[in-house]
Amino acid sequence: MKTLNKIAIVALLGVAFAASAAVLKTDPAKSTVTATFKQMNVPIDAKFKKFTANIDYDATKPDAAKATVEVETGSMDLGDADYNKEVAKKEWFNAAQFPKATFVSSSIKPAGAGKLNVTGKLTIKGKTTDVTFPLTVKTEGKTQVFDGAVPIKRLAYNIGEGEWKDTSMVADDVTIKFHVVAQ
Repeated sequence: MKTLNKIAIVALLGVAFAASAAVLKTDPAKSTVTATFKQMNVPIDAKFKKFTANIDYDATKPDAAKATVEVETGSMDLGDADYNKEVAKKEWFNAAQFPKATFVSSSIKPAGAGKLNVTGKLTIKGKTTDVTFPLTVKTEGKTQVFDGAVPIKRLAYNIGEGEWKDTSMVADDVTIKFHVVAQ
């Protein structure tokens, strides 16, 4: 009977520990993911309407942090329904075949007060690359606010195929900006 009690206590401690290491809950109403690029040398900001961010972060243990972000590629909003349909097509995001772009962290390291360096795998349109970027984090009341930007080359992910490979119309440089508010 004592062995059974010990097992029960160990199991309860395990549940308590797992509960204390819970993933932060993202506030989608206050969070954004945006792609910034130039079309015919004019800056464009396009928001993604649908995304999820799972962040496991404890300010006292930043090295143990983990993050996963999934963006629905067909949710890009360029401010015009026809443009939105166009970027979901095969030549751009091919949202029917590749409905999500993902980022999964492999390393999050402290880089000074309120700053982190994040490394991970970014997958867009079936192509995965390693990315590293700076991230700022600040506490506002009971929430954590994460801000960062990831520069990419769209052609490295086959975004803009065929005639759209021409970078004089749509620049190759794209910056994915995010602002995630979580508790």
